[in-house]
Amino acid sequence: MEEHNLNYETSPKLVVFDLDYTLWPLWVDTHVKPPFQRLPDNTIKDKYDYTVELYPDAIPILNELKKQGIKTAVASRTSATGIAEDLLKIFELNKYFDAKEIYPGSKVAHFSKFKQELNIDYCDMVFFDDEERNIRDLTKLGVAAIHTPQGISWEYFEKGLSKFSSR
Repeated sequence: MEEHNLNYETSPKLVVFDLDYTLWPLWVDTHVKPPFQRLPDNTIKDKYDYTVELYPDAIPILNELKKQGIKTAVASRTSATGIAEDLLKIFELNKYFDAKEIYPGSKVAHFSKFKQELNIDYCDMVFFDDEERNIRDLTKLGVAAIHTPQGISWEYFEKGLSKFSSR
């Protein structure tokens, strides 16, 4: 397995991930249909036998953040909140997240709740998302926001930590 050097001058207090096309390569409201099933080989299938996957670096990155003791959260604007929650559960991702804001609306509202509930300032957060409008909105608040057009990867993750650390 590839080694990743995550020793930066400063670390964020909170790392936030979007879901659709950031942790997994699909939109939960249009691409998949519950119920979901985990097969003996750990493959996840939806009602129509569509294979549902995470981006390959998602779990290793979440494991690294947990190891480092850095809080994590999910911010998703999806209207298919139940499907998103189902996928988080079947992929066993809930154990990684200290907070979740999954509902339609502005990511600014999601981050306002994180700030209030976790008592963490925007300047101490890093955010990964595939949508540029969300990156623009959160950058205005002072969040180190990273555009991930091909989903989360070590390359984008390290770019985010470097951007955060160099501010």
